[in-house]
Amino acid sequence: MMACIPPDELAATRGQIAEIVRLDRALKQRFQQRFSLQPSLSRALVSFQANKGRPIYRWYKYKEAFSAALVEIMLDRVRVTKGHLLDPFNIDLVLLKLAPERATSGQHTEPQSYLALGELKGGIDPADADEHWKTARTALSRIREAFQAVGQAPLTFFIAAAIEKRMADEIWNDLESETLSNAANLTNDDQLAAVANWLCSL
Repeated sequence: MMACIPPDELAATRGQIAEIVRLDRALKQRFQQRFSLQPSLSRALVSFQANKGRPIYRWYKYKEAFSAALVEIMLDRVRVTKGHLLDPFNIDLVLLKLAPERATSGQHTEPQSYLALGELKGGIDPADADEHWKTARTALSRIREAFQAVGQAPLTFFIAAAIEKRMADEIWNDLESETLSNAANLTNDDQLAAVANWLCSL
């Protein structure tokens, strides 16, 4: 049996899609002068595909990851040869100890400017929940280690739309040991309000 979408809902959906397209075009036009074409940055280089031929990097498939080669190219271009590297695009939620006008001045690159960092997983399929938690837990662990290496300890938190029993137990244990500072189920209004109030109180 084929599902039939009511005409009014279909019209509304088309209108929403048209609005998204319009906003996308407006955004592109606004920043057109800042765009530059880099033919060398092919999909095979930028995406995880480039890792498939490299030992270690190919062991764990993570489709959202950049390739190791891309990271190496970028580090070479900016001449980073030592110190600790923080990738701010590898975290979903960041709370800075900065006034809005100072967040664009370069001070957001200083470790002491970070107050809290969180992972957000919006997938609602229970079958993927455990895997999402594993990747988030690993990411947060690496973040804590990187900040500890420079004498900083920002708070970390986790928010997800699907939380299964086993991962719930692990999340609770991390909260009790203060490894994780806060957590919430995205589909639970009370929990979401609680973590929002917590963030506002920091």
